[in-house]
Amino acid sequence: MQTFRELEKHLGMVPAPFASALGAVSAGHGREEILRHRDPKAVDALREAAMIQSTAASNAIEQITAPAARIAELVREEARPQTRTEEEISGYRDVLTTIHESAEQIPFTPSVVLQFHRDLYARTGARGGRFKSVQNEVARFDRSGRKIGVVFRGTPPSETPRAMDELHERFAVAMAEGRHAPLLLAGAYVFDFLMIHPFNDGNGRMSRLLTLLLLYQAGHDIGRFVSLERLIEKSKETYYEALQASTAGWDRGEHDIWRWLDYFLGILVGAYRQLDEYAAGLGAGRGSKAMRIRSFIRLHLADTFTLAEVHEALPDVGVDHIRAELRKLRDAGAVESPGRGRKQWRRLRSDF
Repeated sequence: MQTFRELEKHLGMVPAPFASALGAVSAGHGREEILRHRDPKAVDALREAAMIQSTAASNAIEQITAPAARIAELVREEARPQTRTEEEISGYRDVLTTIHESAEQIPFTPSVVLQFHRDLYARTGARGGRFKSVQNEVARFDRSGRKIGVVFRGTPPSETPRAMDELHERFAVAMAEGRHAPLLLAGAYVFDFLMIHPFNDGNGRMSRLLTLLLLYQAGHDIGRFVSLERLIEKSKETYYEALQASTAGWDRGEHDIWRWLDYFLGILVGAYRQLDEYAAGLGAGRGSKAMRIRSFIRLHLADTFTLAEVHEALPDVGVDHIRAELRKLRDAGAVESPGRGRKQWRRLRSDF
């Protein structure tokens, strides 16, 4: 709530690069309609893929993982969860579905946040929907799951309910006044939510679900077509760096929120850029699946990737289809396979 206590101090002067980013997001939003009407079947495939990717990525950030094929089955409700991990993955899918289907009708209140948290854990038998009872912190972990540092510590448990009430009250007033861009207010809310860290567990996943809800309510449904959670997972180090950079002095209202907002808007710009890649591929006349395979390879953060990674990102595209497209790209000199029978591939260029 500290950002909203002195909103003019923190958001009053919007630096030029942020104004440009807001403009880019607005322009990207306008281009969504082109894709919607150009190829409805491709749009449906994007929705399903984004749903699967979002569920997988948001949980993976918290070291909650399962095989890609199994996650796809759970998201499509073709299988029932069998383990605690699968129950948590299914709970995330449940809340995600609620947001996708009803975002505009959901009142943004602390009670709704508690309900989402309850639903997140409903399948596990754990009692969600209650604010934290012990002091907590945001920690950084290496790839093996080993804790390597603390980013910040949340608001004390005794102060958490009051802090959440204040955050929602001030956010509602700021939105009603209309003096600041809704996307900046959404980013500021998510940051303050993370600083409060209101739950014993599930804060990261909740922050990403609430991001999606706030974007919908601000008129941006990019998360329906592109997985924001996957973009965050792929830039996890930058995510933690942005949080840490904006954390200092938050408890006194002396923090610099722009480092965090730079990351927040960057994710949105990246999502619309990815959607543009899809639309451009459709416009070029390529089949939507081939276009999406090529888009994934172009946008992949590392030059190397595996067939399994492509299939995980595009679970509705068959392995044989992916393998055939990789062979075409290899014959065109765009990618190479380092050795006979190897599963790893390397991108050589991106002009395809």
